[in-house]
Amino acid sequence: MINLLKIEWLKIKNYTAFIVMTLFFIVGVFALNYIVFTVNKNIVNNVPGAGLVSFSPYDFANTWQSTSYATGFILLLPALLLLMLFTNEYTFKTHRQNIIDGLSRQQFISVKIMMALIFAMAATLLVIISALIFGFGSGTAFSLNGFIFVGYFFLKALSYNLIAILFSVLVKRTGFAIGIFFIYLGSENIVSQLLNVLSVKLKRENGTDLGNIGDYLPMNAADGLLEFPDNPIKSMSKAIMPTDYTWLVFALAMAYLIRFYIWSRRKFINADL
Repeated sequence: MINLLKIEWLKIKNYTAFIVMTLFFIVGVFALNYIVFTVNKNIVNNVPGAGLVSFSPYDFANTWQSTSYATGFILLLPALLLLMLFTNEYTFKTHRQNIIDGLSRQQFISVKIMMALIFAMAATLLVIISALIFGFGSGTAFSLNGFIFVGYFFLKALSYNLIAILFSVLVKRTGFAIGIFFIYLGSENIVSQLLNVLSVKLKRENGTDLGNIGDYLPMNAADGLLEFPDNPIKSMSKAIMPTDYTWLVFALAMAYLIRFYIWSRRKFINADL
């Protein structure tokens, strides 16, 4: 696998899109969290009456969750990069040449999935570094409270990356794959919001609490595990909102992740080159 990863590195190290999108993501992680940190420190805390409420998203009691939540909004960047890298293999026929040169189909798809894993691990490392920087910047004592959300972030990052791999295998052409990927993402988000409205209506009118049904969809399952830390405003809304069945959402997210892995692997191994 190490040799296969070296080959992948030779393919992408001078690729402009890889360099630019990687830099955008790295800068984006810190910039996005800095914006949230600064807005809370200089604006929210200066609102009249804010002193009556003790809440800071980047205290060490919240930093792991806040950083994971905020960074989750730009996870489309590494997923999109993976999609472009994989579909380029089809465009330039390098996948066929690699297999002709002796690589098995299993090895080829395995190294792509390993790349998805590495991208997710790198993103998670950036979240940890960012959380430490802003946590210490808050002036509070070090704590691992909420570190589980970093694990949820890794699950979300890996889910997005494997979805990108799956779309690459299914569609193959870069432009179409990107278009369909965004269309599916937008469509699922719309359906998810409608289902969440239905969830609130069912609880209010019928007393039926099924949780946030929108979180049970493939891409939204991992999303549903990452929420902004509890705060006074959020606490007030909990009375009318459905229960967060975290165990169910986590189980679904894991099931979808396994499904993405199996589907993309089988499709590539059995498809015509």
